[in-house]
Amino acid sequence: MRLNKYIAHNSKYSRREADALIEAGDVKVNGTKMTNFSYDVQDGDKVSVRGLYVKEKTELTMVVFNKPRGSLVTKKDDRGRTTIYHLLPGKFRHFIPIGRLDFASEGLLLLTDSPRVAEVMMKSGLDRTYNIKIDKPLTPEMEQAMKEGLVLDDARAGGHEKSKIYSMEFAPFVHYEVRGVSKHFTKLRVTINEGKNRELRRFFGHFGANVLDLKRIEFGGISLNNLPTGKTRFFTRREYDDLHKYLKAMRKLEEQEKKEEADRLRAERLREKRKNQTPEQKKEAKLAEEKRVKEIKQKNSNRNNPNRKNRK
Repeated sequence: MRLNKYIAHNSKYSRREADALIEAGDVKVNGTKMTNFSYDVQDGDKVSVRGLYVKEKTELTMVVFNKPRGSLVTKKDDRGRTTIYHLLPGKFRHFIPIGRLDFASEGLLLLTDSPRVAEVMMKSGLDRTYNIKIDKPLTPEMEQAMKEGLVLDDARAGGHEKSKIYSMEFAPFVHYEVRGVSKHFTKLRVTINEGKNRELRRFFGHFGANVLDLKRIEFGGISLNNLPTGKTRFFTRREYDDLHKYLKAMRKLEEQEKKEEADRLRAERLREKRKNQTPEQKKEAKLAEEKRVKEIKQKNSNRNNPNRKNRK
């Protein structure tokens, strides 16, 4: 994690204030004055600000915010529009939003003081449920795409006019249900497990339909319920327990993936090495491998023999 970000997430200072402290020479890493803004804090590093050590937070705080329409999920807008940080209590100014809702969208937005949790959840395949209203009747083509997924070379319809994203692939919807129909609109509740840029607006935009209303009501099992617009609440104990279980499972999965990748690279290096071996070297390597396997079998045999003497 970059130094200014580390300071901001583990102290009272904002990132801008952290940058000013670094520039002024008030920040030290392992006792050495640090003026490198791009420095990444490593495990075991001791960071101090004005002589006081920055203690890394181990406790996790999660907040549910009912974002109102007409606010941006960003720290600052160059056009002076309202951001969620104008609406959130000051104690949450350093919290990180998990995913985004565009200016015209509303509803559930999760925030956390843990960069690690934010990263894991933003990349997750957790379900996201929305109530939406489109200005067209639902067509068979829309329903087929919701069931089977959709790949678009041109997904600009429904996207922001300045967006540089042109193509997009949409996974099949997890679930959808029609909640209201008229000649001029259709109300839907849809569940997807991705969080791509204006995904639902682009999806229906492909079929010539505009999303008139979009409200997220659930993310990963966390529900908005009766939380008033513009208000926040902390996670419940059950929600924290469920999150910790999920994070533990994700860590285990990551460790397994890293191990598999390391094994794959090791196998590739071994194959490459064997390609360049002489017949004599191959024979020696084979004998060494057979000896190693024999020793492992012998150790396992001794370990499983209940009559062997314990040695101290």
